[in-house]
Amino acid sequence: MTRQLHLNAFLMSTGHHEASWRLPESDPFANTSVQHYQSLAQIAERGKFDSIFFADSPVLFGDVGRRPAGSLEPTVLLTAIAAATSRIGLIATASTTYNDPFNLARRFASVDHVSGGRAGWNVVTTAGPEAAKNFNLADQPAHAERYDRAAEFLEVAYKLWDSWQDDAAIADKSSGVWALNDRVVPIDHVGRHFQVRGPLNLPRSPQGHPLIVQAGSSEDGKGLAARYAEAVFTAQQTLEDAQDFYRDLKARTAALGRDPDTIKILPGIVPVIGGTVEEALRLEQQLDELIRPEYARLQLARTLRVKPEDLPFDQQLPDDLPDEDEIEGAKSRYTLIVTLARREKLTVRELIGRLGGGRGHRTFSGTPEQVADAIQDWFEADAADGFNIMPAVLPSGLTAFVDEVVPILQRRGLFRTDYTGTTLRDHYGLARPAGRTASLQEATA
Repeated sequence: MTRQLHLNAFLMSTGHHEASWRLPESDPFANTSVQHYQSLAQIAERGKFDSIFFADSPVLFGDVGRRPAGSLEPTVLLTAIAAATSRIGLIATASTTYNDPFNLARRFASVDHVSGGRAGWNVVTTAGPEAAKNFNLADQPAHAERYDRAAEFLEVAYKLWDSWQDDAAIADKSSGVWALNDRVVPIDHVGRHFQVRGPLNLPRSPQGHPLIVQAGSSEDGKGLAARYAEAVFTAQQTLEDAQDFYRDLKARTAALGRDPDTIKILPGIVPVIGGTVEEALRLEQQLDELIRPEYARLQLARTLRVKPEDLPFDQQLPDDLPDEDEIEGAKSRYTLIVTLARREKLTVRELIGRLGGGRGHRTFSGTPEQVADAIQDWFEADAADGFNIMPAVLPSGLTAFVDEVVPILQRRGLFRTDYTGTTLRDHYGLARPAGRTASLQEATA
């Protein structure tokens, strides 16, 4: 079978452009509207997308004056979306730094049950001291410490998901036996970060394990992805950078004994679509003109770990920025932004404009045909297995992509015309993992 694209819709309130909420047609309170997100998921499902995705953070992100702030807890939101859809995958972000394995393993298994096997977990380690202060900590744990915890967190989650055998629940009315006790076992995990007795208080879910997604591109992030991830959301600005990342992560995956085809690499792209190039550029300009530069500069300063007054609008970034080794959070995003600014010799004002649409993800303005060409070029050049579609404006940007770009990709034989499976693993061409209860039983015997 010809290799086919995978498409995920990254949904964010009124769109990924920070000024999208200021457009006349936008609902500035869409960020807390269940109906808004249900409708977006239905649009993406009509386009036969593999999945939808919600970012999340255990802290109020950014300045509330800048754009709609606050978000619904994503696993709760996914249960509402599951009831309004039937096939599309449902991926939510949750932090391994500020959760415990039992609660998250149960939560994602629950979403998998509720949705009939469509759940995915975007595993993040959560950078920044602000989040730490919401959890009785003075500062964030060190970068390496967060990733070490994340690896053990995932191992515990796998054990919990596998603590029930698939055939444990027999529901034998005649004998009065609902489940077989010897097929539900404790995990008795004792590690550096966690001690968890188990078993999970929920039978094994339709997918066995929810799909595991990862979004960090630092060295530690790539190491975690190569070992555990089945899809990777990433950000690259150039074809060469995307190809390098693709080759590196596939090689790391193979080196750990995994089939590289079992990890799908999906760079983000922010498409601004118009009937003509001029129309697309006008929409892009309209959005950029609505950016409040003072807010944007404040956020940029936080990311770069400098003071706002150190970033004059009409000058390039200062030469004496902190070295990446000094950055404890969001290392890959820091590097991407600095590299973009230096490579293209952007002023702070120009950089703010470039980041306003996708926070460092690739932006592309053009006709549906040109957007399809851009996607196909990277896909066929082994820079991507698909894309994380990040519409600048919602719902109009997603509707335009589904109605105008998807049919082009389908005619070219690059994307499905209908779903062939029912689970998220089916969409990504991934097998359902076998349970590990037998080995757990031996370990606890």
